[in-house]
Amino acid sequence: MRIYGVVGWKNAGKTGLMERLVTEITGRGYSVSTIKHAHHSFDVDQPGRDSYRHRVAGAREVLLASGNRWALMHELRDEEEPSLQTLLGRLSPVDLVLVEGYKRDAHPKVEAHRAETKNPLIAPGDDSVRAIASDVPLESDRPVFGLDDTGAIADFILAEVGLGHA
Repeated sequence: MRIYGVVGWKNAGKTGLMERLVTEITGRGYSVSTIKHAHHSFDVDQPGRDSYRHRVAGAREVLLASGNRWALMHELRDEEEPSLQTLLGRLSPVDLVLVEGYKRDAHPKVEAHRAETKNPLIAPGDDSVRAIASDVPLESDRPVFGLDDTGAIADFILAEVGLGHA
């Protein structure tokens, strides 16, 4: 499975870049799935809903289905958080999986960077970061793209995973 990541510190523009990349790459005819790592507790379900009540009652997995979509919620209970590789194995086949977060994993990545956050770059200490998307010009030994230059970033990623031409 082809996988490419978007990493960066909080408020660096990761989610916006992911959204634009999904739109750009699917617009070119490729199928894309995404995985987003959350560093905090999150809940996609709402108190009072039947599915929420099932989970609170102790169900390990709750699958919601309708004519438009289905969603599987898996409660870890006392299990460890699954690895990225385990989660990738749960996805249906697609041309490309874009991953937001998981900056410590070894898959290739582009780093989103906004100068106003005053955070250091991840790239200098991480060879898996293959390019940087920044809102300011930067000196780097890796390609640097404008944070909003979605077409060029998509070209780079697609070429890196063997789906496009650089």
